[in-house]
Amino acid sequence: METIKLINAGFRFLLELTLLVALGYWGFSTQPTLWLKILLGVGLPLMVAVLWGLFVSPKAAILVSAPLHLFLEIALLGLGSAALFLSHKPTLAWIYTILVIINKILLVIWKQ
Repeated sequence: METIKLINAGFRFLLELTLLVALGYWGFSTQPTLWLKILLGVGLPLMVAVLWGLFVSPKAAILVSAPLHLFLEIALLGLGSAALFLSHKPTLAWIYTILVIINKILLVIWKQ
């Protein structure tokens, strides 16, 4: 069982990386000008990575209350879904969303 828990935790990391890739893809693929592509394709994933590291990650630099932590987690991971939908990739958006939900349920059940 510990192996499955470890795989689930690793999968969570992959979902977090997918969030950053989805934001970068959205920024580069949907913006009309080069400077917007760079600003949103690079800047937005960087900003989200910093917010994740500060408030949401298991070793977060700033501890927040459980409700705020959950809100930030949902909001940031939800940006990945939104980015995929806005990039006209609804199938990928649904797959990502479903995997995030399943992963979160397992994280809660297994108290990870």
